[in-house]
Amino acid sequence: MEIAIFTKEYKTSDSIANFMDFYYSLRMRYLASDFLDKGLSPKQITDGVVQAMRAGRSSGIDLRQHFMPIFSGMNKEIIRDCKLSRLGYALVLMNADARLTEVGKWQLEVLKNYFNK
Repeated sequence: MEIAIFTKEYKTSDSIANFMDFYYSLRMRYLASDFLDKGLSPKQITDGVVQAMRAGRSSGIDLRQHFMPIFSGMNKEIIRDCKLSRLGYALVLMNADARLTEVGKWQLEVLKNYFNK
């Protein structure tokens, strides 16, 4: 059995897609795990990310530009995480559990700004 470490032929489309993923990742300055500091549990974060991605998909945005699954290190453990763009971060907050004070305050602030336009 052989283990493939590289491919002899690279498709141009694969190279472009890899470059674009790299470019998008540079613009993602937030991590889903940042919400732990705001009081969200790992399950609430996961639910918020899933809902945010559903909202993004149904709105027609390119999810690759706003959500990137990664692994992070936390407390000497490897955890599943997600890099987020500014819009991705906002979508997660908008779709997170509103029973949390931070989430509710943020949602109200967004609505106040929307109505004051």
